Order: sequence, then structure tokens, then C-alpha cells
Amino acid sequence: MPHRIRAETLTDLYRLASERFGDRPAFARRNPDASYAPISFRGLYDTGLNLATALIERGVQAREHVGLLSDNRLEWIMSDYGILLAGAVDVPRGSDVTADEIAYIMGHADVRVVFLENAAVWKKFETCKDRLPQVQFVVVMDPAAQLPADVLRLDDLIQQGAALRKQGDRRAEARANAVKPEQLFTLIYTSGTTGIPKGVQLTHANMCSQVRNLPFSLKQTDRALSILPVWHSYERVFEMVAIGHGCCTHYTSIRTIADDLKSVQPTMMASAPRLWESLYEKIISRVKHGSRIKRTLFHAAYRSARAVQRAKYFFRHQTLDMQNRNIAQSLSLAIFHAGNFLLNIIPYRVLDVLVLSKLRHVVGGNFRGTISGGGALPPHVDEFFNFIGIPVLEGYGMTETSPVLAVRTWDNLVIGTVGAVYPETEIRIVDLNTGETLYPNSRKPKMGRGLLGEIHAHGPQIMQGYYKNAETTRTVLRDGWMNTGDIGMMTFNDCLKILGRSKDTIVLLSGENVEPLPIENKLCESAYILQCVVVGQDKKHIGALIVPHVETFQKTGYAVGSIADIEASAPAREKLQEEIRRLISGEQGFKPFERISAWQLLPKPFDLGDELTTTYKLKRHVITEKYRALIESLYPAHG
Repeated sequence: MPHRIRAETLTDLYRLASERFGDRPAFARRNPDASYAPISFRGLYDTGLNLATALIERGVQAREHVGLLSDNRLEWIMSDYGILLAGAVDVPRGSDVTADEIAYIMGHADVRVVFLENAAVWKKFETCKDRLPQVQFVVVMDPAAQLPADVLRLDDLIQQGAALRKQGDRRAEARANAVKPEQLFTLIYTSGTTGIPKGVQLTHANMCSQVRNLPFSLKQTDRALSILPVWHSYERVFEMVAIGHGCCTHYTSIRTIADDLKSVQPTMMASAPRLWESLYEKIISRVKHGSRIKRTLFHAAYRSARAVQRAKYFFRHQTLDMQNRNIAQSLSLAIFHAGNFLLNIIPYRVLDVLVLSKLRHVVGGNFRGTISGGGALPPHVDEFFNFIGIPVLEGYGMTETSPVLAVRTWDNLVIGTVGAVYPETEIRIVDLNTGETLYPNSRKPKMGRGLLGEIHAHGPQIMQGYYKNAETTRTVLRDGWMNTGDIGMMTFNDCLKILGRSKDTIVLLSGENVEPLPIENKLCESAYILQCVVVGQDKKHIGALIVPHVETFQKTGYAVGSIADIEASAPAREKLQEEIRRLISGEQGFKPFERISAWQLLPKPFDLGDELTTTYKLKRHVITEKYRALIESLYPAHG
């Protein structure tokens, strides 16, 4: 991997990238006319030094915490460069941050300087600035923002720093060179699926370990799209990886991504499951409303692709194995897949050109793959894109682990898993009840592979701890081992499979443990179900709150125009009951205590920032509290 930069600190990474990649494009902003304007690695580094110089001149100290509230844009990475090259630590958040969150996070993090994206974020800040008396000055990125005279502008600071450096000021270089690997580079406050945000302390060494250990290579000619919230550790690590490999990152948004996929023709991107779910739904909807010939061709193309790709995965030893298949089983599967391959290879090659290649052009036509993270891909969506030739390299991690703990690669793409454990990382699977290490365990068959338990991780990417929260840190971090709170197993392919959250685990009155995520994912395979959440803690049976897909009901002939209409329609409710029974059944592998015994419709879909985090994870505590009465209605007579 000759082009990868190995650095101990991000300030070194930025400097080395400037020296090695020079005038190559590093990042690009989207212009109003949809074209992209790049900035070179050298230009970005010089801009960062200029900004760092201005910050030092204004009193920003080494290791000081600096707020950074913005969505994805070129000025974000410029600000990040400036803050880190000044030896400081950024405290990032997106523009959807509320005034109360600003007050809490900036106050808790002891922030004196805050970067804001635009006038809209300034207005939020203005409503809570009385609660932040320690803040000394504010910098706004958007050059067109209408602002009070005492608010500083990013462009002005960069120019001031450039003037100082022209006069020989080299304080920024000295600060950057003095940064040590064990120093913090960021303080990320979790989006909070379970309550008050916690400040995760990540070091330069944490992030640099992620860059050097990437288990596949990027090329300087790769083009990345940045759409996930840039303040998340997942998007940030992807951008640091891009810097370390000399490839260009293009900032996009959910509003423009369809056009940007065509114009940028990206080869790689970090993504969240919701993006692929949405794209899958659009493709299937388009097929359903196409002509009979187009529908027939699509289904024939996908059937042949599925057969051929499954055979390829099997013979590459990339088929999920959770039970340690014996020789007879493997031989039987080999015969089956070989036959399927021979029967389907010719129609697949023809239909791939006629049908599937056109689907691949939806993501630009040059797509090498995406790394999906921040949540589990629904199995049917996962299979669909990998089978049609759009590789989805699902990964796994958390903010506290910088974030990657495991990831698929092109050479080890086992659908249904999150791939092999990241280099330099150790994983333990721990029994929830006894605390015994199930994997790796020499006393267990096959070292404990296939055994379900809580995932604990150890490695160079593990956080220092939660800021000002030693008690909570001790509950998750012991002897360098991070308790992820996730339930999983190591498969016989030596890949990690995620099966739920220990905190999400529903314990029934019978003592049975139910993992809601696989049930929710299965229910959402139905075109009639948009969203759902499984409930039933301390009850006799599990239930579900369902958000129906109104458009699907309309398109399939039901006379409904809203969720209320579906609630009032006996045929529509019968259809939902039929879907629930079909999907959550013994035939689908669900045990009797995992069946849905009662369900209710929710009045509206879950919203970002309310019931959902910015990565579309369910805030179960919010949903439970908000719909407490509805949940209790599922359990009359002490159910």
C-alpha cells in the first residue's frame, strides 16, 4: 500500500499529506451551479496554518477545547485543520443542534471559542449565550451571513493569519510539531439514544491507528462523497483515511446527492443504512410501476445474479457460517451452488449488461463500494446491492472506539456480518449472566465461535474516557477493555455478527431474552411497514408499534390517504396482520416467544432529532416515554 501515510498525530498527517500530495485536490465544495471547486492538499494545509496563527494570536491555548458547530462543507475541514494545528481540541456538532444542547455541550466542555456554520446556527447560539459566559468570541463560516459587528468571520481570520505568517510568524508550526499522540484531538458528545450526551475523549493516536490499519487500500484517483454528519467519528475517520491516501472528498447533502452521484461519479463513500434502504425502495417502486417486460427482465436478472453471486461467495468461503458446517453439509451446498452457477451464468451475463449495469449507474457508474455504518443494514437490502454489483462493505464500531472495530473488505465480504476484526484490535464475547469469556476460549469447542454474548473490545482506538465523568467511564471501560453494550458472536468465518444491544434486550416475565433488532429489521422488509419498534420489557409477550407505509397501501388499491385511514380500515389492518405473521414466523427462524402477539399503529413516522438519532437509530427511551399509554394498551389485564 505505497501511497498510505503513516503518522502518529493528525497534525503530522496533515503536514505529510501536503508534502506528498501537493497540488492534488484534497476536498471540494459544491458551487450553486452544481459544479465542484477543489482545494489542494497544500492549499488546505496553508489555510489551516493561517487560521491556527490567527487563533493563537487571539489567545487560543494548546489543548484548549474549541466548539465547531456545522454540517458538511469545505469550511468545516478548514476550521478543523486550524484548530488542530493550533494544538487545540475541537468539540463538534451538526447544525441541527438545539439551543439547549449548545448550552449544555459548550458549557460542559469548557469552550471559550465557538465556530458556527451560518446565521441560522448563530441565532440558536444567541438564544443561549447568556448561559455561556465563558465564551469569549464566535467565528462564523458562511461569508454571506448577516451578523452583528462583534462576530468574527472565518475568512477574515484566515487573512489575518496569512498576514502574520508573511511577516515570519511560525507559532502555528511550533504548536503543531509539539502535539503528542496521547493528546486529545476531539471531544465528541454522543447523540444520546439513552439520555444526556457524554463527551467522548479521542486522541491523535486513536484516530491515526484507524488510518494506518485500514485493511484495504484507496488510490489517489479515488473520489469520495461526504454525506454523513461530519462531526460523527465515522465520517471523520473516512475523511482522515482519504487524506492519508491522497484522494479527494466532495461535500454533498441529502438534497443534492442524486445529482452529485452522477456528476462526481464517486468510487467510494461512507454511508448509513438508511441511504441504501431509500435507494432500494425507489428501485423496487420503479420496477413495480414499469412495463410487464421491464418487470420480467428485472426479476430474471436479479434471480440469476443472486444464484451466481451466492455461488461465488460460497466457493470463496464467504457464506455466513454460524453453526460450523460439517463436510457432508459443505459438499451438499457445493453441489447445489455449482449447479446453480452453471444454470445461471449465461443469462446472468446477458441480463447484467441489459438490466443490472443500468442500476449501477444510479451511483455514478464507477462505484467501487461503500462502507456502511452507524446501524445494521436490513438483510434484504444488504443482499440486493451486493448481488447486483454495488459492494457494500458493512462496518461496526462506536464513537468510543474511534469508531471502527470490524469491517468487511472486498476480499472478505460475508453478507450478514460486519466483517473481520480490525487490525491491532482484540474482541471478546462475554456471557451476559456469568461474565465468562466465551470467545476466544480454548476450553470451548472451536474456541467459542458461534456463541452469543456481549462484545468487549481492546485496541489502540479505544477512547480515553468520558469527559468529567469518571463514574460512567468505569462502567464501560475496565483494564483497557471497552464494553460495547452490543450482543454478537464470532462466526466460523472469523467474522463478527451483531445481533442486538444488551441494553435493548427485552426480558420477558418468563425470563426469555428477546433481541428486538432482528425482529424490527425483518418487519421492515415488508413494503407495508415503514418503521417499527418492538416492546415488551417485563411483559408476558412482545408487542410492536408500527408506522405503516401509506404510499404502498395506496399503490396496492387500498382507499386510504393517511395513517388514520389505515387505522380505520379493516382490510388494511388485516393486511398488516398478515405481513407480521408471515415475516415473524417459525419458517423465518423465529422462536415462539419472539412472535408479535399484539401491535398498534403510531400516528406519525419517527423524526430525526426526536425519536431518531442523526444516524437513524431508535431512541428507545424517548419512544417508550412518548408512547407509554399506547404500549400499555397492548397489555390489558396485566399482560
